[in-house]
Amino acid sequence: MKTAQLADLLRPQSFDDLVGQEHLFGERGVIRRMLSGGRITNMIFYGPPGTGKTTAAGIIAKESGMTFRRLNCTSATLADVKAVMEESGNLFGAGGILLYLDEIQYFNRKQQQSLLEYIEDGRITLIASTADNPHFFLYHALLSRANVFEFKSVKGEEMIPVLRRALDFLNRENRLEKTATDEVLASVGQLAAGDVRHAIVLFENAYHAADTEILISHALEFHRGAGVLSDDLHYDLLSCLQKSVRGSDPDAAVFYLAKLLSVGELLSACRRLQVMASEDIGLAYPMAAAVVRACCESAKELGMPEAQIPLAHATILLATAPKSNAANEAVEAAMRDVSAGLGQQIPEHLQSPLFRGYLYPHAYPNHYVKQRYLPLDLPSDTSYYQPGENKTEQAAAAYWAQIRTDETNRGK
Repeated sequence: MKTAQLADLLRPQSFDDLVGQEHLFGERGVIRRMLSGGRITNMIFYGPPGTGKTTAAGIIAKESGMTFRRLNCTSATLADVKAVMEESGNLFGAGGILLYLDEIQYFNRKQQQSLLEYIEDGRITLIASTADNPHFFLYHALLSRANVFEFKSVKGEEMIPVLRRALDFLNRENRLEKTATDEVLASVGQLAAGDVRHAIVLFENAYHAADTEILISHALEFHRGAGVLSDDLHYDLLSCLQKSVRGSDPDAAVFYLAKLLSVGELLSACRRLQVMASEDIGLAYPMAAAVVRACCESAKELGMPEAQIPLAHATILLATAPKSNAANEAVEAAMRDVSAGLGQQIPEHLQSPLFRGYLYPHAYPNHYVKQRYLPLDLPSDTSYYQPGENKTEQAAAAYWAQIRTDETNRGK
């Protein structure tokens, strides 16, 4: 028997069999209460892998009598979505269609927009799942038409019932009478760090490695710790990646990238690389932001394992590029003045629709004319941007120093 099959064979068929999500599906869980009241709505399930998002969607469809259709957004196309939509007009969709979209963060804006018409007229009910914050990746119009429910990591002791079912099933299948204490089952669940599916795989391996009694030592033989990140380690690895890039060490940077990708942190790596392109490389190599953006979009479209190639491209490019944090320093200094309540008196010649006394720079030599742009309640010599000591910024600084001292650029 393949390990992948056991998790499917043990998949809960009712809310009573779900573990770890009492706030949603327990006797007083919000979704369970909503369904018992005859209400079903569009939902976004947000939480770590292996916490029951797909299983819950299937149970909801069963309880409501709806036709259940599932698509994985890492491979589904717009044509796949439209094929499901078309079922809403035939016999198969007579009781309503519940469309479950797994990993919805991989759908682009156009694909997400295609869902709106069918959601609004009630032809489908949408349940979408993501392990990433939906407010970062979902189209606002779609997000506003759904309710977000957070799935939490399942504690080790909460996994005891499902691992006990796994033990009973394996004993029946193999005609054996192996045993395991609740303490061992809870410890196996703890090793899986909140992922029920991983706990089942880990337990099945331990079952076959044991003689008559399954011990935690049997599970530890198969546990490698990969695939699961604590919140602290998640941010530590991202910090290590950024500090290695900032320190111009391509070898360390690509190692931490590989570490992040090995545990499924593709989107987090993409976000951090795009931040670094402007925060740490910035104006020393302005095209870095565009190149990194293109690499990240390519990676998200490709998916793993090929995604590691454009992301390695982006990482090594940033690590070996000249560095400047001048843009970041400038905006942070400006934000401090804004937070202090400064900059309230905008010069009249800049105000719309007045423009009294405004000098149009393109009408002057070198497309520049001296006039005041800073608010009047800030010192006229306020300076937020200090050019970095790199060829690109120094060339721009020299150019503007020459232009601004040219006597032909009169103004005020």
